[in-house]
Amino acid sequence: MGQLDGRTAVVTGGSSGIGRAAAERFAAEGAHVFVTGRRVDELNATVETLGSATAVPGDIANPADLDRLYEAVAARGKGLDTLFANAGTGAFATLEQTTREHFDTIFETNVWGTLQTVRKALPLLNDGATVIVNTSVRADDGMAAFGAYAASKAALRSFTRTWASELEGRGIRVNAIAPGTIDTAALAAIGGPQDAAAVRAGFAANVPIGRIGTPAEVAGAVMFLASADSSFVVGSNLYIDGGEMQL
Repeated sequence: MGQLDGRTAVVTGGSSGIGRAAAERFAAEGAHVFVTGRRVDELNATVETLGSATAVPGDIANPADLDRLYEAVAARGKGLDTLFANAGTGAFATLEQTTREHFDTIFETNVWGTLQTVRKALPLLNDGATVIVNTSVRADDGMAAFGAYAASKAALRSFTRTWASELEGRGIRVNAIAPGTIDTAALAAIGGPQDAAAVRAGFAANVPIGRIGTPAEVAGAVMFLASADSSFVVGSNLYIDGGEMQL
């Protein structure tokens, strides 16, 4: 018997990386998973491996796409038990290089898109549901040239606390995760295909346990927050960072 048997879950940004790993874990624990993302081919390939799952292509920054997602969830007729608001975007720019376009692109997706993801889910969330928001250790560490991204993730940390307070009357628990450096395609893209190994090694050197994390390790923490095992955890920000922000 899985920990999420008979439940309905939504994962945004689920076509690869952390989102895909979380969707796989939810499905393995018995949930029917609605997975959304912008890359249609990757999204469909993900859903084909899950079994009980539905692909709903879309961009969380587009309200119409979110409406289509939740219309699909509503049509299933069982409400929503777990929402993993994972989708996000990032790009490097120093203070001097930051333009209005750069700022707006990041905040439109990471902050407004995530807020809309959770807000539009409210009518569907069953009492006792769980909401997990993906923040980042980058909100804490002052990494150079990552200011707008870090600020957007800090905003989500703040929203997590507020939403937890607002929804506690329905027994809905809202928590956040703060992944450290995780081995995803986005990390490899920083240096390009030729330098991917060097990029990984460079980041690993700053992690106390000597390596970067995996999407599956983050998914394990997401699963904890989605399950009854975390029944006394509310408004938290769970670091999955190999000690990067702790030691």
